[in-house]
Amino acid sequence: MRRLLLSALIASCTLPTVAAAAPATAPLDMETIMANPDWIGPAVESPYWSVDGRSLYYSLKRDGSPVRDLYKVDPAGGQSRKLDAVAMSQAEGPAVFDRTHRHAAFVLHGDVFLVDVTSGRRTQVTRTPQQELTPQFSATGDALQFRDGNDWYSYELASGVTSPAAVLKFADDPQAKKTDALGEQQLALFKTLREIKADKDAQRDEQQVLDAADAGRVSQPFWLGGKLAPVDTELSPDGRWMLVITTPKDVDSGKAPQISHYVTDSGYMEPEDARTYVGRADPAPQSLMLLDLVHHQQYALKTDALPGIKDDPLADIRNRTLAALKKAGKDDEASALKAPDVRPLTVLSADNGGGIVWSDDGRNAAVQLRTIDNKDRWIASVDFTHHALVSQHRLRDSAWINWNFNDFGWLKDGRTLWYLSEQSGYSQLFSKTIDGKVTALTPAGKFEVSHPLLSDDGKWFYVRTNQVAPYSYDVYRVRATGGALTRVTNYQGMDDFKLSPDGTQLAVLHSSPYVFAQLAVQTSAGGDARELTNTMKPAYTAHAWIAPKIVQIPSSHGAGVIYAKYYGPADESEAAKRPAVFFVHGAGYLQNVTLSSTYYFREQMFNNLLVQKGYVVLDMDYRASDGYGRAWRTAIYRQMGHPELEDLLDGKAWLVKNHGVDPQRVGVYGGSYGGFMTEIALLRAPGEFAAGAALRAPSDWTSYNDEYTSDILNDPQLDPEAYKASSPIEYAANLRDPLLIEHGLIDDNVMASDSIRIYQRFVELHKQNFWISLYPLERHGFEHADDWYDEYRRIGELFDTYLKPTRN
Repeated sequence: MRRLLLSALIASCTLPTVAAAAPATAPLDMETIMANPDWIGPAVESPYWSVDGRSLYYSLKRDGSPVRDLYKVDPAGGQSRKLDAVAMSQAEGPAVFDRTHRHAAFVLHGDVFLVDVTSGRRTQVTRTPQQELTPQFSATGDALQFRDGNDWYSYELASGVTSPAAVLKFADDPQAKKTDALGEQQLALFKTLREIKADKDAQRDEQQVLDAADAGRVSQPFWLGGKLAPVDTELSPDGRWMLVITTPKDVDSGKAPQISHYVTDSGYMEPEDARTYVGRADPAPQSLMLLDLVHHQQYALKTDALPGIKDDPLADIRNRTLAALKKAGKDDEASALKAPDVRPLTVLSADNGGGIVWSDDGRNAAVQLRTIDNKDRWIASVDFTHHALVSQHRLRDSAWINWNFNDFGWLKDGRTLWYLSEQSGYSQLFSKTIDGKVTALTPAGKFEVSHPLLSDDGKWFYVRTNQVAPYSYDVYRVRATGGALTRVTNYQGMDDFKLSPDGTQLAVLHSSPYVFAQLAVQTSAGGDARELTNTMKPAYTAHAWIAPKIVQIPSSHGAGVIYAKYYGPADESEAAKRPAVFFVHGAGYLQNVTLSSTYYFREQMFNNLLVQKGYVVLDMDYRASDGYGRAWRTAIYRQMGHPELEDLLDGKAWLVKNHGVDPQRVGVYGGSYGGFMTEIALLRAPGEFAAGAALRAPSDWTSYNDEYTSDILNDPQLDPEAYKASSPIEYAANLRDPLLIEHGLIDDNVMASDSIRIYQRFVELHKQNFWISLYPLERHGFEHADDWYDEYRRIGELFDTYLKPTRN
């Protein structure tokens, strides 16, 4: 198999390196590969352009510290410099521009700055202990708007005056208190009380008249009620409207389990509340409110007219469960599972591409909503005349709406929406005028489109896509009116990109299997790229790492092919009757078979070590993985672990047939979802895998979180069979092969109780050859090198003991 000598593949380093080059022939050892990864070199993080477009900023993790240092590089010359504290004070943040590009704004150290683009003059707009966020220019460009939490402010460029765009009070209006019968009686009896009330009313009326006549006054507050709490607010660029997302204030979030810190600064055990379990409390619904900032009026935006909102997509499952409960005499439980008349909603988080978006002129707004059961997603525009939502696009998924591919926005005409949708089975880009038809902007095909970025002139969309092959990602562009995708970059491992302020250049983050993200620049129309960074260190690049071979494994269950990464010896003839190990990636919905660098860089080095010791390794993008379309993603609906196990067994058969692997000497390991699959593999297919290591594994899905789990398995009260079919603990009686369980004791994602409970189950079943290793100072993602070493030392010893490689 091909091997990579990385020092021959990377351009000259523009940054200082500290590690001495290691001999390319030096064998790997566990101490090195599980050490603090500073010896490898940092990935380039968070690049952005300077306001004038002549420089790029990016961050690098500092050796021996979690601190990120800020660097500045000249794209033309390629010279980088680390900014010291003085230079940091004069740095810029990621900038936004007004519609004419005369002014720019950014946030630096939590404060807002304004820049005159022509002169370069810089004005600090705020200097507060708060963290101001999301600057945006008004539609006319004469004001700069920004927020502090859910409070919006407007800075007038001409006067330099800052004022709140609206004052929100989540309490009942004290002036709107209605007088009851007893109060009316008092007013009727006492003249003085009537006079006091009349004076207050007169003062309030006069204040309203003055507010309306004088724009220099702070407007009166909006009293939004004491029973609501704010979730988010969004101000229109024209300053006329504000949309407010609220949730009930006193929602019962359910009983929170606790995790225990045993090794502490105080010397005492310290408990910590963790997240609640799925189905133990209904997620809080959200509602929308429209505020007219000019006429000081507020309107509830009702959602009960959205198409399909009154449907019950779970009717069949619900009816079966209700019948079973009633038959068992559990009428109260059955009543609690009755379908709502109108399904509750949330506004899809902006972190997932959703939220609220305004057109540049502020005349139109769109909101992305989804039902709490996550079977429907709507993009709705706002009718400001009738104070109502108008559905523009509805996406229904009988399994669950994807957590990705939810980006949307407005074209530059301010009347045409664009959005990503899986409606074709793959994420593609579409547009729709408010009162018109849908247009597919990207061609149909079995590939995913993501990261849509509309150029400032409104002519092009730049996107990330794997059109060439599922594992190969690059930047493409397509006209805003639709058409063919044109390839812009040629990395095959493109991770992210940023357009320059003038739209002529593209900053690109790219990586490869053993090279963390690096920064390059090229013209936005395509062409040769200039590499700007090389942060990988000689001790790492000098090693002859195994280039993973991407292979296609036929599915015996009608799923097509399963893409995988194969790690084996340079001389395949040596592979006869070797043992094999499966690495199973985590998250479920994640793509690990790509030409980019991997999140699992330690595991990848461990896979190299395994090959060095005589194993071959297979890393599969089993069904449920990202990058292969909606059907691949949702194959696990109500049956987590079932299609994936079929894929692993197909992978094993492929190894036996094509690489002479001994079927009696195959192991499996993975963390999180990979740990879950390890337990599933040993418990649902006993005898197929000679040993397994399950790291931080969810062994019982009833104790995982709500949003992830209920999307795939529904609620446990409504669909108990899905949980029973999907949870390893339900199959504990089948354990016959050696199983190593490892878990961080302060894991607040998959809690250690999952591993401890299945361990106790094995104890009570009188099972043999199972072990547990607990790490008192680790959460879900391990951070400490000693624990990484101990964890993988044990995994290596497990495989060496039960798979018996031919050499060590």
